[in-house]
Amino acid sequence: MIDGTDTLFYDGACGLCHRSVSFILNRGERGLGIRFAPLYGETFRRRIPEHDREHDREHLPDSLVILTPAGDLLSRSRAVLHIFNRLGGGWCLLGWMGRILPRAFADAIYDLIARLRHRFFKKPEDVCPIMSSEQRQRFDP
Repeated sequence: MIDGTDTLFYDGACGLCHRSVSFILNRGERGLGIRFAPLYGETFRRRIPEHDREHDREHLPDSLVILTPAGDLLSRSRAVLHIFNRLGGGWCLLGWMGRILPRAFADAIYDLIARLRHRFFKKPEDVCPIMSSEQRQRFDP
């Protein structure tokens, strides 16, 4: 079990990212250790030092980025595998199996999906879906 609360920064204009956030929100208690904020939004600028934001801009994809409780900034395949581990159960097994892959290969798969995501996952029409007050409390600006 992972202790603390991760912050998932996501591209709100990306249909796949939008669905990923909804998926995590609907995992009940397994997803409770994750907060959400827009990528490059106010919380991102406040919590990620400028040097890391500017230096890593080319490495931080416009999709999913995780800030762990330990202060690690995870992107691409590392972020996805971390989310799987956080969700536990079968997802944890998938995360563990994904770590067997060489990171360069896993990142290449991530990059391919990232390039194709707008083709297969349309931009969400409703960027503010109806959700419970408990779910809304897990979002930062």
